Amino acid sequence: MSDDDTKMVRYRPPPGGYVPTAEEKARFEELATLPDEDIDFSDIPEITDEQWARRQPSHYRPIKQPVTIRLDADVLGWFKEKAGDAPYQTEINRVLRQHMARQLIQRQKKRA
Repeated sequence: MSDDDTKMVRYRPPPGGYVPTAEEKARFEELATLPDEDIDFSDIPEITDEQWARRQPSHYRPIKQPVTIRLDADVLGWFKEKAGDAPYQTEINRVLRQHMARQLIQRQKKRA
């Protein structure tokens, strides 16, 4: 399945990261000075011990390992173009991870 076949929307932060507006900065400063006892938690149910025990990490951050790799110039150019303002190495990692996941799924299907 190519990226064109998916309905996923990819967000790329602007170069330099997110910059809040002056209004947002003022609201953040206002919230930062708000005492804890003034925060209304009534619409948020408390987490039970069972829910806490079953929680999953919010996101997986694998350890990155630097490598040196030789790629054909046209392949590297394609990744750099496709990545846009994002680091092209991240795009290469994403494609390799996607390929790895497909291979693992195929292997599991063969065993079943």
